Amino acid sequence: MSGHSKWSTIRHKKGAADAKRGKIFTKIIKEIMVAARMGGGDPNANPRLRAAVLAAKAENMPKDNIDRAIKKGAGEMDGVNYEEFNYEGYGPSGVAILLEIMTDNRNRAASEIRHIFSRNGGNMGEAGCVAWMFDKKGSIVFNKEGVSEEELMEVALEAGAEDVKDVETQFEVITSLEDFSAVKDAFDSRGMTYELAEITMVPQTTVPVSDEKVALQLLKLMDALEDSDDVQHAYANFDIPDEILNAIS
Repeated sequence: MSGHSKWSTIRHKKGAADAKRGKIFTKIIKEIMVAARMGGGDPNANPRLRAAVLAAKAENMPKDNIDRAIKKGAGEMDGVNYEEFNYEGYGPSGVAILLEIMTDNRNRAASEIRHIFSRNGGNMGEAGCVAWMFDKKGSIVFNKEGVSEEELMEVALEAGAEDVKDVETQFEVITSLEDFSAVKDAFDSRGMTYELAEITMVPQTTVPVSDEKVALQLLKLMDALEDSDDVQHAYANFDIPDEILNAIS
């Protein structure tokens, strides 16, 4: 399965661990603050903030934490001023990696990300080297065992989804940014359970990775990047078969 959805699924399951919850909360709070700073503190009038608040609620973040982050971002309370930008690079086998950075110290972020790449068989690239390979889309991923393909196709297409991909053990519904909420709401109203639903960067092409050692090194790199406090999201265009993922999990 292509890297964006496969890695998102892995990250989502790992994020359920209590040991990771503090770091997840930190990243979501940063997103809420920046969204509120850029578009105002009203989620109903700020789609980015609304999405961040939904992500916070999905992680069972206390309402007080959410409200405080919104107020800090909107300037109603003192808070840290975060910059956001992208870093780009390559992993083992030439896999393209796109990082969304949110930091209060650009020099620290650059040094740490460069170190993570070099320590795990990758390297940072110039601005624009891989960003053109990705498109921002909505992604809703279902496990095949928990959903009817016929019903999924019917609901997805009626709600305005762009595509439904049949990949190994999963179905992935791709939407435009504008239609993501409507498609997600359509599945929710039918009680259809998905593994994750998020705005993500979908690669236009993928790099097959069938060597187990390379796949393991690549996943270690992605895990280290995601674990960085300055990385909000890490996207890649690898394509690792399920049997190899299962072998190294």
